[in-house]
Amino acid sequence: MSENLDKLLEKLKPLLGDRLSVAQAVRQHHGEEMTHYDVCLPDAVAFPESTEEVSQIVTLCHAHDIPVIPYGAGTALEGHFLAVQGGITLDFSRMNRIIDIKPQDMDCTVEAGVTRMQLNQEIRHTGLFFPIDPGANATLGGMTSTRASGTNAVRYGTMRENVISLKAVMADGTIITTGSRAKKSAAGYDLTRLLVGSEGTLAIITEITVRLYGMPEAMSAAVCPFNSLEGTVDTVVDVIQMGIPIARIELIDDFLVDLINRFSGLDYPVEPTLFMEFHGSENAVQEQAEVVEEIAISHGGHGFKWATQPEDRTRLWQARHDGFLSVRAAFPGKDFWVTDVCVPISRLAECISETREDIKDADIIAPLVGHVGDGNFHLTIPYNKNDPQDVEMIEQINARLVERAIRMDGTSTGEHGIGIGKKKYMALEHGPALDFMKFIKKSLDPKNILNPGKIFDL
Repeated sequence: MSENLDKLLEKLKPLLGDRLSVAQAVRQHHGEEMTHYDVCLPDAVAFPESTEEVSQIVTLCHAHDIPVIPYGAGTALEGHFLAVQGGITLDFSRMNRIIDIKPQDMDCTVEAGVTRMQLNQEIRHTGLFFPIDPGANATLGGMTSTRASGTNAVRYGTMRENVISLKAVMADGTIITTGSRAKKSAAGYDLTRLLVGSEGTLAIITEITVRLYGMPEAMSAAVCPFNSLEGTVDTVVDVIQMGIPIARIELIDDFLVDLINRFSGLDYPVEPTLFMEFHGSENAVQEQAEVVEEIAISHGGHGFKWATQPEDRTRLWQARHDGFLSVRAAFPGKDFWVTDVCVPISRLAECISETREDIKDADIIAPLVGHVGDGNFHLTIPYNKNDPQDVEMIEQINARLVERAIRMDGTSTGEHGIGIGKKKYMALEHGPALDFMKFIKKSLDPKNILNPGKIFDL
């Protein structure tokens, strides 16, 4: 590979100039992530500025059998952007243009490096917004590649439902567009859905056309603590089954509430807590909130705190999004194993209850937070990755969690994706279907240069 790499770099330098870096600091930045995975440095980092440049880079990498790894904001949690086989990392930070906004059609087209906050800032004057909120200020390219969702998914869906079409570069450098802007189509295979969630293993996504939504007339948020974790989960199940169009409903366990209070200077009761938000007309929001409050009280909820002013709602949701930072601040020097699963809403209470028992029996710390309206929850586990006993214990906890979710007709990951962390569970979850996924990968990327080592091994 070394000889091929040298030849490749010689050809890339005239194309990219100082936008091609082999500096140790740059490679280091693109070779480490926020959780427990080992550092994997790329051989070089390229900063393309257009789809055509991406195509040229990938064409050369294909010719020289060198891996290509897309990189957005670096917020992925399962090692998606780690160069496990070396190669060229494509940093999309310079491809951050909003190409076209169509307010009448309620959609827009952006380059892959545009972040969700940047997009919403740019379109605020139209009265529209983009609702997918995974917490981090991720890029739209990364969110598409990992099929991201987040706090608003219970009402607005995930990236799967909100991507209309894509422009992408295939393994040989060919540029394709996967669909039109029409609201529906019966023409051919749905390549858009194939690439959404493919984690950069089938194509390099360079442009995304996404759905936009009208800004609600009224928005109201609430925080409600509960006497028990079971009460919070039962409330969520009742709200969803009654068809109440709640925009967000997030669960934070008592341990994490305490950490968030200390990190953010807040004073929420240290009990299992639901963070909620309602969107709609003034009357609709009030009606939704009143019904949900009644349900919550019937399950041990108490002390509702309401937030209707934008700054108050922002503060509330910032506290929710600070969950991971709160854990990191509370355990300096520790490594963090971050994992998630998703189950049908009817199995959520059972899955969380068994998971909590497992955590208690293992005598470990594992704060729990969840997009529970979707049946999705997360654990953040502080540990020492240099301690073999610690590693073995956490691996076993994670394995039992995933196997429990799959046994309940759920999935090994609701939104983090597979990356390198959940590969070992793909056969258990998908059975013979995994062979067909591998067949698709081999057909579209026969040299295995597109983000190799992710989702499954060939």
